[in-house]
Amino acid sequence: MKSNQSDKKEDFFSSEVSKKEQRKLKALRNKNSVWFGLGLMGMVGWSVAVPSLAGASLGLWLDKLYPQSFSWALTLLLVGIIIGGVIAWYWVLKENKEIHKNKDDSDE
Repeated sequence: MKSNQSDKKEDFFSSEVSKKEQRKLKALRNKNSVWFGLGLMGMVGWSVAVPSLAGASLGLWLDKLYPQSFSWALTLLLVGIIIGGVIAWYWVLKENKEIHKNKDDSDE
């Protein structure tokens, strides 16, 4: 009788350890954390900010060299914002595909 009870305790202990191990492994594979979210927001921000500032800087330089009836700085700032938006959209789509791929892999 004692051996049967101890076998049940060992099985229970083993199954609990196995469940906790699976949760830890899933957490290590899972990129959905606060830090990952903040990093992605930073990546999106920088991917919009850098082309925008580069376009505005180039536009200011062109305004001094080749004055026109329109503002090069505003035109190239708008172009930089559009390019940055496309780059940010690409990164978000790429990360979204990666997240869903990992979820599908862990479900199997």
